[in-house]
Amino acid sequence: MARLQGKVALVTGAASGLGSAIALAFAREGARVVLTDIDAQAGEAMARRIGEAAFFVAHDVTKEDDWARAIAATHERFGALNVLVNNAGILKQGTIEQASFEQWQQVLHVNAGSCFLGCRYGIAAMKEHGGSIVNIASVSSWLPIDGYAAYGASKAAVASLTRSSALHCRKNGYAIRVNSVHPDGIYTPMMQASAPGVDPKYLLFDKDRNRGGRACPPEDIANIVLFLASDESRQISGAQMQADNAILGMGL
Repeated sequence: MARLQGKVALVTGAASGLGSAIALAFAREGARVVLTDIDAQAGEAMARRIGEAAFFVAHDVTKEDDWARAIAATHERFGALNVLVNNAGILKQGTIEQASFEQWQQVLHVNAGSCFLGCRYGIAAMKEHGGSIVNIASVSSWLPIDGYAAYGASKAAVASLTRSSALHCRKNGYAIRVNSVHPDGIYTPMMQASAPGVDPKYLLFDKDRNRGGRACPPEDIANIVLFLASDESRQISGAQMQADNAILGMGL
């Protein structure tokens, strides 16, 4: 049987990159998937690519009204929500001296604020029947990367929110698991924009040809999210799943 057979999932930031890889993996394993994004054209194209098991909802993850509308559309189209992936995010470069306070607020608002709203609305939608919430964090949540001060802080907030949300669900008797995934680099359009013109062979980790590589294909991370979404991980909640090829132990 497919690993997500009969489950309904909502994936934010699903128009491209990691979000689209997650949506494709979920559909392949039997889930009906709601794709959300601010890029309606790309999101609708991805939903058409998946087929009848998917549909797209335009969704600004920083707005409560959009969350309420996305959850309601999910229930109306497919039924009760079982899996939520808080994947949408932005990357802004800047050290503590370079970054503006406006940039800091924007990155925290999108990356951490969206996870707060996602967990809040996801728990409300699933507390009667249970489910799984997966928050996409980053290795930068614990590994100092001075060139992305706001981004690292936002992902540390996601990690802390994940743990507190998981504990809240356990204490209240909700059969909802909440976990975070912490990749190093993922070779997505967001990463490509931060390294314009760089050949992927210099970025992608390869144990034989490029041990210094910091990135992996989005499908590799999508498979980790798939595991956390499935009943195979039913004993895992409040966990931080590292997907960094031991970069934490190596340092930078």
